[in-house]
Amino acid sequence: MYLIRGQHNLELFNKKFPNEKLCGTIGNFDGLHLGHQAILKKIKLNAEKFDAKTIVFFTEPHAAEYFATVKKNNMEAPPRIFPWRKKVMLLKDFGINYAFFLKFNNSLRTMTPDEFITEILESINLVSFTVGDDFRFGADRKGDTNLLRDWGNEKKILIENTDTVLFKSERVSSTRIRKLLLENQFSDAEKMLGRPYVISGKVVFGQQLGRTIGIPTANIWLPKQKLPISGVYAVECMHLGNKIYGIANMGIRPTVGGNTPVLEVHLFEFDKDIYSERLDVKFIKKIRDEKKFDNLDMLKSQIQTDISKAKEILYK
Repeated sequence: MYLIRGQHNLELFNKKFPNEKLCGTIGNFDGLHLGHQAILKKIKLNAEKFDAKTIVFFTEPHAAEYFATVKKNNMEAPPRIFPWRKKVMLLKDFGINYAFFLKFNNSLRTMTPDEFITEILESINLVSFTVGDDFRFGADRKGDTNLLRDWGNEKKILIENTDTVLFKSERVSSTRIRKLLLENQFSDAEKMLGRPYVISGKVVFGQQLGRTIGIPTANIWLPKQKLPISGVYAVECMHLGNKIYGIANMGIRPTVGGNTPVLEVHLFEFDKDIYSERLDVKFIKKIRDEKKFDNLDMLKSQIQTDISKAKEILYK
């Protein structure tokens, strides 16, 4: 998959792939859940129909994240289901040909719907454009599917939207999945995602305090964005095709003076050196919230209790 990083690289894209017919869509696509997948399936079918390639415009950061950063309307940035690099990987796995990283900033926020069409959509050779059931665009979200259809009719571009995808009689959405993850309802979140909730990352060097209390951990590098999980979990990990059970702590580690989120995983019956290697962490069940202990002995005692609980969950 070819990644276009920003609007300023469109000219290079058009030079590299001149006259490429494209079937596209746009959105934030956090989680790439079943609703998003329905859109991607439709643009792939259109690509076959028009002998074209597929392109996905994805906006970063999330609009609410942007407004929280500039402190508009007292908004709080929502947690990410996945960091954007995971999103790119999932798009690639889905067979998308081109992904367009479209930065959500003040310039994009203030574009009128007509400017958005002219400056963004007309910058490539679209033959079809598919959007979700609730798609709005342009300044103050004034653009809608009807405006797109009028434009499409004029330019002979097929414009269509997808039907709402339901789970338990409610709409599948990133907001709903975030809420389920926050409430530790991993089974329902998995059903709406179409895959287990997994955080993947490279094992990096940490403070190595776990070794001093006889409970070594693998530290997973995390992006700056807030993720919708926090606390101690029973987990199922994959390393080089091998399944390993363990216990994970997602948090700032207040007992040892931490202040930034870290994902630490203690793997059961595993003693290999896996620094710089990738580890996939699937969250099975939350055991408790993170808390601060008075000393390392108390922390060690609690972790031993957590390990026993995790093994009851994982080996039942």
